[in-house]
Amino acid sequence: MGVKSEIKFGTDGWRAVMCDTFTFANVRITIQAIADYLANHGMTGMGALVGYDSRFLSERFAREAAEVLAANGVRTLVTARDTPTPTVAFTVSKRKLAGAVMFTASHNPPEYNGVKWIPYYAGPADPEITSEIERNVASAVQNKSEPRRTPYEEACSAGLIEEIDPAPDYISRLRGLVDLPAIKAAGVRVVYDAMYATGRGYVDRILKDAGCDVEVIHGRRDPLFGGGGPDPVEARLGELRQCVLETGADLGIATDGDADRFGVIDSDGTYISANQVISLLLVHLIKNRRRWGKVVRTIATTHLIDRIARANGLDALETPVGFKYICQAMRESDVVIGGEESGGLSIGGHIPEKDGILANLLLAEFRAMSGKTLGEALRETMEEYGPSHTRRIDIHLPNDARKGQIMQAFEGSPPAEFAGVRVQSVSTLDGVKVVLSNGDWFLIRPSGTEPVVRVYGESGTVQGLERLLSDVQNLIG
Repeated sequence: MGVKSEIKFGTDGWRAVMCDTFTFANVRITIQAIADYLANHGMTGMGALVGYDSRFLSERFAREAAEVLAANGVRTLVTARDTPTPTVAFTVSKRKLAGAVMFTASHNPPEYNGVKWIPYYAGPADPEITSEIERNVASAVQNKSEPRRTPYEEACSAGLIEEIDPAPDYISRLRGLVDLPAIKAAGVRVVYDAMYATGRGYVDRILKDAGCDVEVIHGRRDPLFGGGGPDPVEARLGELRQCVLETGADLGIATDGDADRFGVIDSDGTYISANQVISLLLVHLIKNRRRWGKVVRTIATTHLIDRIARANGLDALETPVGFKYICQAMRESDVVIGGEESGGLSIGGHIPEKDGILANLLLAEFRAMSGKTLGEALRETMEEYGPSHTRRIDIHLPNDARKGQIMQAFEGSPPAEFAGVRVQSVSTLDGVKVVLSNGDWFLIRPSGTEPVVRVYGESGTVQGLERLLSDVQNLIG
């Protein structure tokens, strides 16, 4: 079959380099495994959706997936153009489908593609679901069983495959979540960087239809993403910063490859991190929108969120890294906001999936209602709830064995004192997190794919953060 069994679903699906592991043969066997999962759980009759981002060959992969699902008796909807992950997830919920296959490698470089399964609850698949799909893949490879397939046109004629445009329903939903008239009334001027990817025609369309002044850059589809990767981190938002400064815009916003993550530039050209965005939006939702419920963040995300929550009588929950854990919390209780430092968030009343489009629109709403720049609002937030400075560093190691030794050492005998401050608590929820008595903390997490450990840190001062990370590096050696 030419199929490899090294198909593993990570924190957000299976991703691999095209023409290496990510091949048509491997995609077909993966979709067959998903079809088997649906059959095993009696969900074949619920139907499924196939979506894809703007990467090379994504339409072809989507057609192949639809052929396999249709051959297994699953009535399959296919998006008529490349579509954001949050739009696909919302459509699963809106149409009460068994789930969706989404072809995306998110913010990875252009040579990558990926596939993830979005179950019926419209959020990331939990480990139990992905483990079952992986077992189905391994069994198929071992037994050398061929995936079923029905030719695309034949399946369309038989009514088993239908192409749809999910944009109108999704956009209507966002219009109900965001106060677009307030954005228009405040005259907020926005520059949007679509990063040559899937968010184009969504963020800009919603704001323009509401009568807002929007300038779009990188607003055409390019599978090579202009020669870079569709990752809205500070290093890749130079052109957005320049455009914001040149046009005098109030806000610069960006979305990644599948528009589930966001990037933000303030009016003075300052990059606003995800930790800061989530904190600002939490304050906004509480004070301006009168939203109540729990606040959920991953273990690597700022504790400023906790301080804001506690000061307003809300509970703050900590989860392992991965939005699937935030999703679980959102499914189980009322949540104001759930977010992670890597640039993903959602709010209560919406899907339990990252939505970079919604995040950007909420920021524009916040800018309109507060009448302040994000920098001004951030300074006020830290004056009220305490200062916060965060950073992540990646430490490259000679081999995986060294990575294991480091994690073992920290898990087995964590320090009683660090950077001259007493250790208050140690958590092994995900990696090893050490919280100091002064509120500073650091987290060490091993990479699952390379000899790297990632170190996250937070302190009340820039100097404290630098010392904290430096001491961790020295301890690791």
